[in-house]
Amino acid sequence: MFKGSMVAIVTPFKSGKVDEKALGDLIEFHIKNGTDVIVPCGTTGESATLSHAEHHRVVEFTVQTVNKRVPVVAGAGSNSTDETLELTKYAQKAGASGVLLITPYYNKPTQEGLYRHFKKVADTVDMPVILYNVPSRTNVNMLPSTVARLRETKNIVGIKEATGDLKQVSELIRLCGRDFDVISGDDFTTFPLLALGGVGAISVTADIVPGDCAAMFDAFFAGKTDEALRLHYKLEPLHGPMFIETNPIPVKTSLALMGRINEEFRLPLCPMADANKDKLKKALQDYGLI
Repeated sequence: MFKGSMVAIVTPFKSGKVDEKALGDLIEFHIKNGTDVIVPCGTTGESATLSHAEHHRVVEFTVQTVNKRVPVVAGAGSNSTDETLELTKYAQKAGASGVLLITPYYNKPTQEGLYRHFKKVADTVDMPVILYNVPSRTNVNMLPSTVARLRETKNIVGIKEATGDLKQVSELIRLCGRDFDVISGDDFTTFPLLALGGVGAISVTADIVPGDCAAMFDAFFAGKTDEALRLHYKLEPLHGPMFIETNPIPVKTSLALMGRINEEFRLPLCPMADANKDKLKKALQDYGLI
């Protein structure tokens, strides 16, 4: 249902408020450069520090600005099932094409708790649901066996897999089948995940180089694996710098250096250390972005 280059789009701020002008410009930048899906209000969109009103507005604004040119998959997850339901229902009302739901964080649910959480949400709404497994952020790993159980639930169509564990990805695809969308959540594992049967990436690097990210998927799906691999290695020097500090600090700093947004974060996120910023600038210069 969802495939190719999907951007985990940042939320630009200006004087402490969401900068809708900059967000709209970023959306147009992505559509012009071939991004297949826009994903607002994820980790990269600083959803953890958006108020509910801001979260709703970013989703609504994104849907309206995209205007059905590409799908919009809205981040709507929380560590509370009731809150996840509220955010998901709003995304559906706003016209999103689907929702991305992170595994509940901090409260460390069991595998049975994860199953019940996602099943309740998917059974309550009538829209596509993509699960999101990122243990480095949540301190809980949703096992392939749990995903296989959820795969039978109406509306659950895929998973953003961000463990960086290709063994787990392989087991996941084997258990869930090739018609279940397995999507990379780590830019550095995207090409090998495609080789295993994955269908795309919800990418951080795509925030700054959407054209090259989209071209890699286009080449792979056209059977031009050598060209796709060339683009993978072209992009690879950017992946590390995008995580030299906590995401989305480096990618927002990159976009600011490129003149696309203000360099502004919500506390407890803060500007990069000077030494890391120098390394990031070098990577952007080497790529020809600044």
